[in-house]
Amino acid sequence: MRISDEPAFVLHRYDWSESSLILEMFTRHQGRVVLVAKGAKKPSSNFRPVLLPLQPLHLAFGGDAEIRTLKAAEWVGGQVMPTGDALLSGYYLNELLLRLLARDDPYPALFDAYAAAVSVLASEHGDALEPALRAFELLLLREIGLLPSLDMQTLTLGPLDPQARYSLVPEAGLVASREQEGRGSLSGTRWLALQRALNDSAPFNATLQQAAQSMAELKPQLRALLNYHCGVTTLKTRQLMIDLQAL
Repeated sequence: MRISDEPAFVLHRYDWSESSLILEMFTRHQGRVVLVAKGAKKPSSNFRPVLLPLQPLHLAFGGDAEIRTLKAAEWVGGQVMPTGDALLSGYYLNELLLRLLARDDPYPALFDAYAAAVSVLASEHGDALEPALRAFELLLLREIGLLPSLDMQTLTLGPLDPQARYSLVPEAGLVASREQEGRGSLSGTRWLALQRALNDSAPFNATLQQAAQSMAELKPQLRALLNYHCGVTTLKTRQLMIDLQAL
């Protein structure tokens, strides 16, 4: 089977031989796929300047084995490579996808959210960086079925009191908050607004705007939920950020 003109991003690349690469790709219609790029490390290869992370590509590939063969790759253009904190944040998004997405399951809406998040990372708007990460985390969890409905209490299915505070907890979902438990919480009003944003026809932009209003409280809750489902206490990219900040 040959796939042509497929929107894609490089998530990770491994050396396969002296001249070739194994690529973990996130594609819009095929999901996460593994490709071999034969000869990609040769100085004369057309793949060499193109197969970079956080850059929009169009691919052609074929084969029916677990590892398929890359036939063509074209840089779509339109954005520069993120740098500094934005670059590390992009690698963080890639790590989440590698850990949480099964291969060969398409997530077109999630692909669009990822492309939008990467576009923010590549822009000069540093104040949008953290909201973009939170928006993508929420959409990722929703698309893979790990985010409970944010307009009701998960265990009781009861409505949210707009004035009460609730926390997003691994295994329990959205529950009434007890401040002494030491985790973040948001008011019922904020959770309801986030659910409406997720249901919007342009969910990434709508969720980004809502996340920007709840940054400090939302971040620890999403981090705990993602770490739980990834099976780690700290993601590798997160630990790298901590180590760099300590220098």
